[in-house]
Amino acid sequence: MTAPIRPRDRDTIIQALSAGVVPRVGLQHIQVGRVSEVKAAIQDIDRIADKGGAFRVVIGPYGAGKTFYLNLIRSLALEKRLVTMHADLAPDRRLHASGGQARNLYQEAVRTMSTRAKPDGGALQSVVERLIGDANQAAAHASKSTDAFIQERLAPLRDYNGGFDFVTVVSAFCRGHAEGNDQLKSDAVRWLRGEFTTKTDAQRALGVRTFVDDDTVYDHLKLLSVFVQAAGYAGLLVILDEMVNLYKMQHSVSRQQNYEQVLRILNDVLQGDVKGLGFYLGGTPEFLMDTRRGLYSYAALQSRLAENPFSGDGRVDFSGPVLRLANLTPEDLHVLLENVRRVFASGDDSKNLIPDEAIEAFMAHCNKHIGDAYFQTPRNSVRAFVQMLSTLEQNPSTAWSDLIARTSLEKDTESAGDGDDELTTFKL
Repeated sequence: MTAPIRPRDRDTIIQALSAGVVPRVGLQHIQVGRVSEVKAAIQDIDRIADKGGAFRVVIGPYGAGKTFYLNLIRSLALEKRLVTMHADLAPDRRLHASGGQARNLYQEAVRTMSTRAKPDGGALQSVVERLIGDANQAAAHASKSTDAFIQERLAPLRDYNGGFDFVTVVSAFCRGHAEGNDQLKSDAVRWLRGEFTTKTDAQRALGVRTFVDDDTVYDHLKLLSVFVQAAGYAGLLVILDEMVNLYKMQHSVSRQQNYEQVLRILNDVLQGDVKGLGFYLGGTPEFLMDTRRGLYSYAALQSRLAENPFSGDGRVDFSGPVLRLANLTPEDLHVLLENVRRVFASGDDSKNLIPDEAIEAFMAHCNKHIGDAYFQTPRNSVRAFVQMLSTLEQNPSTAWSDLIARTSLEKDTESAGDGDDELTTFKL
């Protein structure tokens, strides 16, 4: 007997899969395959928690499950007491820019800051408050004041670029917390979120003359990693998806500047210059391997990201920075569809909407129309399956065989730089 699925989780999973996106909750109910890749990620998470660093470029074609995998890694990191941040790159969000796009990326990442207690984002203020709570408990058992404990915890931040002002702002929040000054607390949180845009405003509100701008985004991510460890967490994992948006950039100089930021992060991790900080970047094969516009167009990155020549032909090597998602097998997809069916039944197999032969018939239909792509890039197959089950749930008199027979195919095009990748989707 499988464990029941809460109605809220059930509805969230179904709505997300029906729209072709990854659900934020309940991944354990539908996850299949990727055993070796997950083990590699767990090793990275343990390394971060052990004051090390991690860097991975997760590569897979559209619909192969990159976002699902990254969200799964995020949930595992939360269970290991890491703080996580995640953001999708977009035309207005980059690693390097001069018009606020890098700060936009930072703001989105901080907005999604999560802990095990607050897995849905918005955890920044609670992290600061945890630091204060720990300091209060320590002060109650020693002769030091709360402020002295806080300053002792924050001392390592002063060794980093921008660390002095960072400590000043956190101290201002702590002071506002002690004095009941909500305005001071609000100003401190706004600064930590990257919402100040001028030195004058920062000076007037908090007594500092710096703020998060395009040039200091990575420096502030490193400061946040040190800060969350000072607050009692194991480390920080930053997940950046849709890195293909860098590949799509038309301006070659801007694209190269962003790749320089990737190189800077990679070098810091490889050389051991970051502690308790990890980066996972999600992108397509073109983003990595295109020698004209991808990461391989930057010679230093190509040499560092080159894959082990002894891997392949069934041999794998997960020690390098590039992690290629292996294709799901037809057997994996069968289990995935069974899991989706179980979600519709709220975990009660006696309430399944369709029998096993319906799953087999659906997969045979997919294979007949689009071949191996139906399980190698499973997003669209799963979406069609969810839509079929939703139709059956709302129209109980309908036979599942009739719906499969009426399923037609339609092309869904996603831009990927110079060319377009065509993805086959289903419609009932």
